[in-house]
Amino acid sequence: MAMLKIENLHANVGDKEILKGLTLEVGAGEVHAIMGPNGSGKSTLGYVLAGREGYEATSGSVTFDGRDLLAMAPHERAAAGFFLGLQYPVEIPGVSNLNFLRTALNAQRKLRGEPDISAADFMRLARTEADAFDLTMDHMKRGVNVGFSGGEKKRNEMVQMALLAPKFAVLDETDSGLDIDALKTVAGGINLLRSPERGFLLITHYQRLLDYVKPDKVHVLSGGRIVRSGGPELAHALEREGYGELAA
Repeated sequence: MAMLKIENLHANVGDKEILKGLTLEVGAGEVHAIMGPNGSGKSTLGYVLAGREGYEATSGSVTFDGRDLLAMAPHERAAAGFFLGLQYPVEIPGVSNLNFLRTALNAQRKLRGEPDISAADFMRLARTEADAFDLTMDHMKRGVNVGFSGGEKKRNEMVQMALLAPKFAVLDETDSGLDIDALKTVAGGINLLRSPERGFLLITHYQRLLDYVKPDKVHVLSGGRIVRSGGPELAHALEREGYGELAA
């Protein structure tokens, strides 16, 4: 059974149709990658799945872990175990990373009927995950992403994901703007979080991330739909040859 099953999904941004019949399945324990030219609908897919305002699914269906994802509010999707890593993480001045993350974690636990995590347990967990992604407790005490470099923002997204421990994560160009060391750190974190109970959808322009995170399948998204699927070798072919007629 697929953890994420998308069938003939159409979606608009404003009055413009961006997704035009996208169909995709990702099973538990699988990592799939989506590649495609600019404007093909990659980020739109992530936003529609997360429930971002202004991104409207007009037809089709999305089933997540056996539930109708599109019928759920964004916070319900998060509590059910859906996570979106942003291409451009935003800064939130005045709200510390620690406070933001503990509040988010406890909000999800409450919706699942679980008790709040204690301050002491949360601090131990936060320190462990920050260390794993080469962030310091100084980073964790700052406003969310305030004063962070591009790479630090992306690593901070990985800390958020590790703390929230979602069932399924869509990572939207997590590799963009990373130097080789940061790329290896992020890829290592993704690999560490891979498990038979968790699925990943990696949205990327470049094959280099996939050298470190070996996907089960690679899909080409063009014109709002999946036009080709294959194994990791497809990413290498795209790197060599470009999208060519696939993007027509």
